[in-house]
Amino acid sequence: MKPITIEAINSVLNGTIVGSTNQLITAPEQLEVAKESEISFIGNKKYEKLWQNSKASAAVVNEDIAIEPGENRVFIKVKNADLAMSQVLELFAPPPPKFEIEIHPTATIDASATIGKGTKIGANCYIGPNTTIGENSIIYPNVTILDECTIGNQTTIWSGTVIRERCHVGNNCIIHPNATIGADGFGFRPDPQKGLVKIPQIGNVIIGNNVEIGANTCVDRGKFSSTVLGDGCKIDNLVQIGHNSKLGMFCIMAGNSGLAGSVTLGNGVIIGGSASIKDHTTIGDGAIIGAGSGVTGDVEAGKTLLGYPAIDAKDALRQWAILKRMVNDSKK
Repeated sequence: MKPITIEAINSVLNGTIVGSTNQLITAPEQLEVAKESEISFIGNKKYEKLWQNSKASAAVVNEDIAIEPGENRVFIKVKNADLAMSQVLELFAPPPPKFEIEIHPTATIDASATIGKGTKIGANCYIGPNTTIGENSIIYPNVTILDECTIGNQTTIWSGTVIRERCHVGNNCIIHPNATIGADGFGFRPDPQKGLVKIPQIGNVIIGNNVEIGANTCVDRGKFSSTVLGDGCKIDNLVQIGHNSKLGMFCIMAGNSGLAGSVTLGNGVIIGGSASIKDHTTIGDGAIIGAGSGVTGDVEAGKTLLGYPAIDAKDALRQWAILKRMVNDSKK
């Protein structure tokens, strides 16, 4: 992308320009490593101290930032620098990988499949019988979508993803490389003669609209009925979602976290990295589970839990403070 002016950037952000610079902007970058031709971000007052030593000529900052930009440097003040950052990144984003033709000749598409107008399908993809893909979706090379699946409009599925039979993905979704949608749930029962007997997993997965699923994440199909991800959920890399779990709208699950089978998340639940949730647990709307926590029982709406096993955040912090004091006292 060609270098652009601060004024052009602010025409997208609609912020307030403080200071001035004759420097054209070539890219966004973090404060510590930014060059003179780059723009950075200050989303919290605690990072003000980094500005003095940064070489960036410009920064998008929150309105409460107290420092001045300095000579030949400029701030664009906005209500929320983190949200504004996403707009700047879109402005400088390089184009996605190119498709020379819409349907690559090495793609295997069953005659009974339906492919919507404007959808692109890359090399070595497999699209199974009676599968429907909507309009203007992008299926990158080496994706497998098995029988009787539906994929919505304007959905992007990256290479290596497998979507197994009878699963459904909504509109405007993004599924990152090597995700697996609809693998068998982990269901076994002891048998005196055979050892462990596999329980058939005959359900499917239903993914709503505007959902993003990270690389190498697994969403297991239901033992019966469906595993469900509501509209707007954002799932990080290396996440496990067990069979028959149901996520409400706009849930967030950070990397290496996991839900056992039949977990229910309300709307807007946040699960921190490496947290684990016991089977048949319900977590209410807006609850937050801290990183590394282990949840063994139901959680009320709006609660924040920490620790292993997870307890109310205030109680956990109080216990940790007591333990710290005990350790320090023992060293005296």
